[in-house]
Amino acid sequence: MIDVTIANFEAEVIAASMTTPVLIDFWAPWCGPCKSLGPILEKVEVAYNGRFKLVKIDSDQEQQLGAAFGIKSIPTCILMINGQPVDGFQGALPEGKVKEFLDKHLPPADELPPEEEEEAPEPEDSSPVAVLEKLKAAVANDPSNDSALFDYVRMLLQHGQLAHAKAAFAPVHPKVALVRKFEALQHWFDAIESGAAHADPAGAQAGFDAKLTANKRDFETRYALAQLHMSQQRWVAAMDELLEILMRDKSWNDELARKTFVSILEIIEPPKVKVADGQIPPDDPVVATYRRRLSSVVLS
Repeated sequence: MIDVTIANFEAEVIAASMTTPVLIDFWAPWCGPCKSLGPILEKVEVAYNGRFKLVKIDSDQEQQLGAAFGIKSIPTCILMINGQPVDGFQGALPEGKVKEFLDKHLPPADELPPEEEEEAPEPEDSSPVAVLEKLKAAVANDPSNDSALFDYVRMLLQHGQLAHAKAAFAPVHPKVALVRKFEALQHWFDAIESGAAHADPAGAQAGFDAKLTANKRDFETRYALAQLHMSQQRWVAAMDELLEILMRDKSWNDELARKTFVSILEIIEPPKVKVADGQIPPDDPVVATYRRRLSSVVLS
């Protein structure tokens, strides 16, 4: 069991979950049910002998992390696999229920390769090339599958394949105003085109920053800076700039800042994970945080 703070969250949770599932226990010293659940989790971690890693986050001391995961009551446990939350539960479950929860996601102990084995079975090919081929095939098999096309074009853009992305997107371009996912991709295409106009992105950013220092209400410049960040896939930086516009003028340019912000959330949100009845559908921490920030600004 490891105590996690904002300082070591990236290493102990995100990075660690790329190789071993990580169970996060959000707790607090004053919480009675937390004191009941904690020893059970530690006992199960020992019994499972490396099948998962247990970390604990004090929700009082690490409120930023609690907010990022949308924690509303404790104890709450979130299971992280490959850098993403995949499932969770609330309350002090008995040992049997904790094991039942974990067994849904962890490989059985008898399927784990022995330590002395040098070679493990070949996993399913999840390389970008293989995933792109699967998405391309899905679109070819069903051209009306908007979700598959969105995922395909998004992944092409993520890997810098702009020409292929434009070609794949062209047939559905007339639907941009009707399908939010396609509107999100159009905003990304626009940002890439805007960013390509700057031969020196770092110099362009410095110029934008200087203009904004002189005039924080220069929304054209601030939006151009947000687009530059989008073109470089710096999503958080882009949303921060768009929030600066929204805090000063929510209706600027026919609500372009809000629409673009929503598009970014659409682009960066990972696929929804199916959960069992009574379990908590996990939210991506960044998406959850910035969705709340948008709501706070828009409704203020």
